Amino acid sequence: MTPVSAPIRLLLVDDHPVFRAGLVSLLKLERDVLVVGQAGSGAAALRMWSHCRPDICLLDLSMPDVNGIETLKRIRRAQPEARVLILTSSESAADADAALATGACGFVVKNAEHDAILAAIRAIHGGGRGIRRGIPASAAARDEILSPRELEVLRLLRDGYDTTAIAESLGITGRTVKFHVRSIRDKLGADDRAGAIVRAFDMGLLRPTGR
Repeated sequence: MTPVSAPIRLLLVDDHPVFRAGLVSLLKLERDVLVVGQAGSGAAALRMWSHCRPDICLLDLSMPDVNGIETLKRIRRAQPEARVLILTSSESAADADAALATGACGFVVKNAEHDAILAAIRAIHGGGRGIRRGIPASAAARDEILSPRELEVLRLLRDGYDTTAIAESLGITGRTVKFHVRSIRDKLGADDRAGAIVRAFDMGLLRPTGR
């Protein structure tokens, strides 16, 4: 029998009880995620982080005592490898840049589709970083999401190149191309190559050919 993977353990931090309750209800429908704790403030989140030891913390930016950025700093100080997904009502690219620069693995706007939030959670759990949902990336953030080589591979994917053609164009092996494609998908939270291209256009990483 194939072993069943343990669910992704989540700590949900938001000062709006109704929002928390609604999100928990949705997450309960997913077999691969488990909410192990909830907190309504930054201070409570810091206490619960040590107690719950979640795989990922879903963290709001605007909270009554310790704000999200400061909470993120303290979590990362206590556990440098901590994975934190900012889930907030802010649609500010500056807020996203600040959060990612502070160590957040992703930034998702609360009005994003449920599937987009889940995709970000799963991508981060798989090692993805720099994931953004609901806002365009600034120039600085775009440069940090993908490596220069990954951007080259992504542009060739946009132009319809397959693995062999990309390898020949860049002078690398097909295995290396597949490695880069997998990394691109993980970072953008995409299920396949087509999804990665769509996400890249949404985030401003790609432009139509000729522009």
